[in-house]
Amino acid sequence: MFSSVDTIWTLLGAALVFFMQPGFAMVEAGFTRAKNAGNIIMKNFVDFSFGSVCFWLLGFGVMFGAGNAFIGTLDIGLFGDTIEAAAPDGVSPWSFVIFQTVFCATAATIVSGAMAERTKFSAYVIYSIVISLIVYPISGHWIWGGGFLGELGFHDFAGSTCVHMVGGVAAFVGAKVLGPRIGKYSKSGKSRAILGHSVTLGALGVFILWFGWFGFNGASTVSATGDDALNAMGSIFVTTNLAAACGVVAVVLLTWIVYKKPDVSLSLNGALAGLVGITAGCDAVSPLGAILIGLISGVVLVGGIAFIDKSLKIDDPVGAIAVHGLCGAVGTILVGFLAVDGGLFYGGGFAQLGVQFVGVVSVGAWVAVTMIVTFQIIKRTIGLRVTREEEIEGLDIHEHGLVSGYADFMPAVQAGEVSDLVSALTGSVSPTATLQSAAPLGSATDRAIPVVDAREKTEPTKFNGDSAINPYKYTKLSIITRPSGFEALDAAMHEIGITGMTVTNLLGYGMQKGNKEYYRGVEVQPHLLPKIRAEIVVCKVPVETVVAAAKKALYTGSMGDGKIFIYDVENVVKIRTGEEGYDALQDD
Repeated sequence: MFSSVDTIWTLLGAALVFFMQPGFAMVEAGFTRAKNAGNIIMKNFVDFSFGSVCFWLLGFGVMFGAGNAFIGTLDIGLFGDTIEAAAPDGVSPWSFVIFQTVFCATAATIVSGAMAERTKFSAYVIYSIVISLIVYPISGHWIWGGGFLGELGFHDFAGSTCVHMVGGVAAFVGAKVLGPRIGKYSKSGKSRAILGHSVTLGALGVFILWFGWFGFNGASTVSATGDDALNAMGSIFVTTNLAAACGVVAVVLLTWIVYKKPDVSLSLNGALAGLVGITAGCDAVSPLGAILIGLISGVVLVGGIAFIDKSLKIDDPVGAIAVHGLCGAVGTILVGFLAVDGGLFYGGGFAQLGVQFVGVVSVGAWVAVTMIVTFQIIKRTIGLRVTREEEIEGLDIHEHGLVSGYADFMPAVQAGEVSDLVSALTGSVSPTATLQSAAPLGSATDRAIPVVDAREKTEPTKFNGDSAINPYKYTKLSIITRPSGFEALDAAMHEIGITGMTVTNLLGYGMQKGNKEYYRGVEVQPHLLPKIRAEIVVCKVPVETVVAAAKKALYTGSMGDGKIFIYDVENVVKIRTGEEGYDALQDD
């Protein structure tokens, strides 16, 4: 007899966990570069699709079949009686199958982030299949399918080890075998920051994952019948949320202290660290225990990412190894300390702690060995990594024929990323160019928008009212600023009588001396950002008036307000009429 409530609760949980897939996709896409966004989406889309088929075909039977202490049965296509025997009381068998399928897909997709931006798509499909067919189901059998860890009393309620650490260890092995992205480390081995293209997408992904985790942990009761089950569901929701929140708190405070500013992307990772850490013991710890797990996971995350990146020299663009591998292991072990029933801090002695440690080591060793073999076979046959040219130009175009995932936008590009990029700021400024200012020297505006005057030093032009005595003194002003400043600049120029300018989109960068910025704990190197260059040639309107108006319009006090370059112009010729000089500047 099936319970409608239990079955619907399990199916709702499956839907919530499935919704975590776009969460993973958004985090990975946001934390990597725009030229690979399509590839990221495809990987997260395909691993669930292939994984679903593989887990139905073979994985579920291996994981939940009777078998023995180490492996289940080969119930191919689930035509046997495996699902009836495995389904919990009150839950329809196929509901339990889809619930476990989405958990399997989560383990497979974790690996994608650590190996992003340089992995062959074909290789990714193959190792995702291996994880879904063999790696995850066998270790899952040990824990949830009646295997030896379950018999020992290993406690992993919703998968800190069974799901997340499996993905994290596989990610560690894959990233190590694959090697870092081009430009990630200098010749001396110093880590370089490679900024993700959209912190907004990353944040959206984390919020989706946080939301989906209530199904991941809460629905793992696979029961919503009776007071005990209802109380457990509420308690799990509370511990899950507290751990995530405290993971964020720990990372915000720690990065604020260490890097002088709270790091955005690491703080987002902090929520995931707390969620992964609490998953094993969300049903077994008190709210205070959940707070401790969240805080410890946040600290482990920051230290782990720095250690993996700077000491081990393993390039993990999204922090998957630290989030899922380290925090999954730490969260599982902390159950041995903090479980209300049997934990060391509650008088239970070392027994449960010892079992938790054995489980973490056993699963970690299994995944490490099988994935080393898998990745080495792929590397030596079809190849694991794309070519240097493909990596530089982006996987979207080479792996999927997608010119750009952002066809109508100009994303930021890392400096030095493409060998044929030429600095857009290179010009013919005289080596003797001097800084001038239309505002008082030392003012905030002057420091924010410096003026480079490259004109020859001649007698200054004398002005009589608004008209220049020498109408043949021509000057070009090249104003480089952020695109968002164009409307204000255009309006300011119209106010002083300038009705024409040439505007060009370009890329550029600048870094103020002594002003260090950090991304995920790594000092940020200069990177190319969208800029505009507005060129204006003036004769009647005084140069000082143009400079003052431009500074007033563009000043915000932030880095990137821009610069103004001033040049002498020998002559002006209007092609349509043949007019020269002052007359050529007049638009009839």
